Amino acid sequence: MNMDDFLHRRGLCVVRDATQEHDVETAHGVLHVTMRGAAKGNRPTILTYHDIGLNHKSCFNSLFNYEDMQEVTQHFSVLHVDAPGQQENAPIFPTGYQYPTMDELAEMLPSVMTQLHIKSVIGIGVGAGAYILTKLALNEPSLVEGLVLINVDPCAKGWIDWAASKLSGWTSNLVDIIMGHHFSTDELTENKEIIQTYRLHISQDIPQDNLAMFYNSYSSRTELQMERPVSGLNENTATTVRCPTLLVVGDSSPAVDVVVSVNTVCLCALQVECNSRMNPTKTTLLKMADCGGLPQVVQPGKLAEAFKYFVQGMGYMPTAGMTRLVRSRTHSASSVGSTDGVRSRSTTNEGANCAEPDNTAVHTIEMTA
Repeated sequence: MNMDDFLHRRGLCVVRDATQEHDVETAHGVLHVTMRGAAKGNRPTILTYHDIGLNHKSCFNSLFNYEDMQEVTQHFSVLHVDAPGQQENAPIFPTGYQYPTMDELAEMLPSVMTQLHIKSVIGIGVGAGAYILTKLALNEPSLVEGLVLINVDPCAKGWIDWAASKLSGWTSNLVDIIMGHHFSTDELTENKEIIQTYRLHISQDIPQDNLAMFYNSYSSRTELQMERPVSGLNENTATTVRCPTLLVVGDSSPAVDVVVSVNTVCLCALQVECNSRMNPTKTTLLKMADCGGLPQVVQPGKLAEAFKYFVQGMGYMPTAGMTRLVRSRTHSASSVGSTDGVRSRSTTNEGANCAEPDNTAVHTIEMTA
């Protein structure tokens, strides 16, 4: 089953609006990008960046072809970025090609924006793409007005993960490893349609040598250098993401623990006491119940609704209709409260022996399916 058939089976239309494809030269190589719609005055452009094993279509078509998202794209132009060699019909890289590092992939984006006359963006990234867009926001804060980060992992790959991947590499091929990156064990055994569709896509639609290079680049990433700003101490000097940020994760996603720890207390699995990495006054955590590793595919309606809230909070689309979510209240980091339709859950017991959180306010939404 190809991706268009998959969308139709899920009741989603395949939008064929005006798009322009560009191969943009940068200091670190060529990026294939797709521009959808024209710039809307002084508004930012939505810039998407996909995860490993995907391209912009397989990662984001379910979201952007969803009816509610059509209202959003009436207000914003959209720039879809494909990592080098991951786009449809990509040529195989020649022998000796040096794939860009994750830092270099982030450094390519300002050049793309300049050449396409884009002044600022609202980034939507998944996995590796979320890491790249976070790096862009840290390097060039004036270019990024907001971030939606799905399954973001700010950490370098630890030696335990490295050893596990080496061992799994003896018994698993690259497709299996990437499927495990995207989907939980339950999803791999229960959600047959989506698993079959994405397994075929990962194994057949992207040149495997190109895919391995992107995977290795992500696996070799360095830790994102972010620190939590503390009011009255370092709020003006801390290295942090300074734009509004929405962290998104499904409650059964393989990335759920690390995403929640980014927004709350510490990385207990590594038994390292560390403060939250994000600015709690600008960050919202959206944890989606009954949802796994690809919330933009499995729950596009809920994510579209959340995105409309997000851009409304930034001062855009003030008259957009809302039907599915209730605005969250502001909560302390030690407790996640709820409004109607939003479940209550404490965040302090995500792991044992963690550093105590401070009382800086964070915003949390927890959605049931």
